[in-house]
Amino acid sequence: MDKNVILGVLIPFFGTTLGAGMVFFLKKRMGAKLEKSLLGFAAGVMIAASVWSLLIPSIGMAEEQEVVPWVPAAAGFLLGVLFLLALDMLIPHLHLDNEKPEGVKSSLKKSTMLMLAVTLHNIPEGMAVGVVFSGLLVQDALISAAGAFALSIGIAIQNFPEGAIISMPLKTGGMSGTKAFLYGTASGVVEPIAAVATILLTGIIYPALPYLLSFAAGAMIYVVVEELIPESQAGENTDIGTIGVALGFALMMVLDVALG
Repeated sequence: MDKNVILGVLIPFFGTTLGAGMVFFLKKRMGAKLEKSLLGFAAGVMIAASVWSLLIPSIGMAEEQEVVPWVPAAAGFLLGVLFLLALDMLIPHLHLDNEKPEGVKSSLKKSTMLMLAVTLHNIPEGMAVGVVFSGLLVQDALISAAGAFALSIGIAIQNFPEGAIISMPLKTGGMSGTKAFLYGTASGVVEPIAAVATILLTGIIYPALPYLLSFAAGAMIYVVVEELIPESQAGENTDIGTIGVALGFALMMVLDVALG
């Protein structure tokens, strides 16, 4: 695999790892206002990435393949939503500040289910990076190296707070800093795995690329609507979460348009 592709696939994982490393620098859990702003920021990045990096190229590639442009975009998007919905219903996981786990009943530890919740977030992000770099590998004119790296960097930026959000509560809950860091880091391992799997799949079935782009977009939007936005808008100080969404959206949009 091309060295640039390997680097691009790993960049988001580095973001998660750096965020998890905050357990060694912060003595207590981050404040509610900061947490809301970071959750909103992550949501904004994912919304912008879904539109500029995934859906718009999906429509463009469908036109190149002389397919009705909206068909792959709509079909892939809805399948991506259904895929994440199925994972959400099947995989036992626990969201931050919730006491009731979701998914099938399980005897897993609370820390493990918290990690699985973040892992669910990371699957569509890994797919998004993988499918964009697939387009780069097949030299599709609609995807540039700068644009692919812009997506990777944007997701890495929003992974930084996610890594901290999973590791800090584990530390304040009594887990050692090293163990909390490892849990936070492990939650991001699924991203490069999902990215490589998507690249391999696209290499086998190139005509599926428009569908895979929109599939990743649907999966990311599911995470935003189901989890990130509600968590950033729960309780007080909801305006901070909204501002975070705006800033994250603007940053990702600028990265994609300026570098793409």
